[in-house]
Amino acid sequence: MNPTDEQTCAADTFHGGSHLALQAGAGTGKTTTLALLAHGTKRRGRYLAYNRAIAADARARFPATVTCKTAHALAYAAVGHRYTQRLNAPRRPAWQSAYALGLTDRLCVGDREISQRTLANTALRTVARFCHSADRAIAAHHVPRLRGLDDPDLHAELADHLVPFARKAWMDLQHFDDGAVRFDHDHYLKIWALTRPRIETDFVLLDEAQDTNPVVEQIFLAQREHAQLVMVGDSAQAIYQWRGAKDIMSGFDGTQLSLTQSFRFGPHLASEANRWLDLAGAPLRLSGTDTIHTELGPALRPDAVLCRTNVGAMSQVMQYMAAGMRVALVGGGQGLQTLAVAARDLKEGRRPHHPELLLFTSWGELQNYAAYDPSGRDLQPFVDLVDSHGPEAILAAVARLVPEETAQLAVSTAHKAKGREWATVKIAGDFEPPSSADEGDAVPPASPPISDSEARLAYVAVTRTRTLLDLGGLSWIDQKAQAQGHLPSQGDA
Repeated sequence: MNPTDEQTCAADTFHGGSHLALQAGAGTGKTTTLALLAHGTKRRGRYLAYNRAIAADARARFPATVTCKTAHALAYAAVGHRYTQRLNAPRRPAWQSAYALGLTDRLCVGDREISQRTLANTALRTVARFCHSADRAIAAHHVPRLRGLDDPDLHAELADHLVPFARKAWMDLQHFDDGAVRFDHDHYLKIWALTRPRIETDFVLLDEAQDTNPVVEQIFLAQREHAQLVMVGDSAQAIYQWRGAKDIMSGFDGTQLSLTQSFRFGPHLASEANRWLDLAGAPLRLSGTDTIHTELGPALRPDAVLCRTNVGAMSQVMQYMAAGMRVALVGGGQGLQTLAVAARDLKEGRRPHHPELLLFTSWGELQNYAAYDPSGRDLQPFVDLVDSHGPEAILAAVARLVPEETAQLAVSTAHKAKGREWATVKIAGDFEPPSSADEGDAVPPASPPISDSEARLAYVAVTRTRTLLDLGGLSWIDQKAQAQGHLPSQGDA
């Protein structure tokens, strides 16, 4: 293919030596564009991939002058190999690790009694959050918030107790040969980042920059004085802020360019994508490829069903299994399995170990929390799923999942679908419109706005298709967008 004018402009800017942020919309060929940049120079480069699969694909497309690795692979070569013995050590329960560090007793915070195992899990999650940050020391803001301890004063009391143990755990992780805490890959990445590493190269290409962890951002930006920096991504697909990712593209000090010609779908789908980009407040607008015929309408046998939540995905899995179909769940069912086990524990009178449920003592308590506490509303779909089917039915469905290669249907959350595409896609019903009112509102708003984060997630979902999109659970946007004066409804392009 001949490069588009936008790709040619990006190449010219790159060869001119400028630092570059390249906003690449869905299906616009960002990897192809980066390969074009790399093949046009004899300089040495490093490509930082989002995961190993992307790195392996890039190695087949980039010239030998560009090393394609993940940030973890660079960190392993620099310092991680020294911890091989600990990386290969047997799994160790968090409560045993914490006990060895002196965290042996339970704690009362407010009217909640927190078990030693819960404290242990939370202390190690504190270390994990620190490892994803750009901070140089563990502090109170790294301590995760626990359901039932939402009050800031209660969280501060919990943090005062746990931060010293988290710091002890981090010190334990510095030892090469052995220690109380199980060593994992994020630990050596953070250890490497704290050395302020210099990557010896002429330029660095950072992929999926909109979802970069602060620790990787810190490493990347530190190369600015000696290497040309190029980041590529799509700020409108920044959907992982909830787990610490950060969009570093918009504020990047460099030339800002865009790729807007999508090679994945046609003009009708581009119009739908642009409607969500408008609602998300994104400046990017896409053009579809005229020779690609992409329709919007009912999909009786979709290749993929995309859901808003993990619980919604499990509901779809069980529905299609009941219809006799072989179903795959993108990313696997381990997360739902652990939630179902935690629900079973609560129903049978045992305290669960799942981080979302560990402070609840009974299933009834969780039901009340989900139904009446504003902080627990996101748990209501899970409670409804368990109440409708029971934990055992959920576990049985997880056990019947098949690999994608042999499945008749793939079910995925929109988060896990990012970077993927299918011929025919249906949007599941758990993409609900924004609520018209909160309880207690005297005068409910006539048309509540769609949050930027929800609009970005919808944009990701609708742009996964090549030939047919069934808007399904997002079809409410037709009426809402027209009422708010946004882009026309589907198919009007």
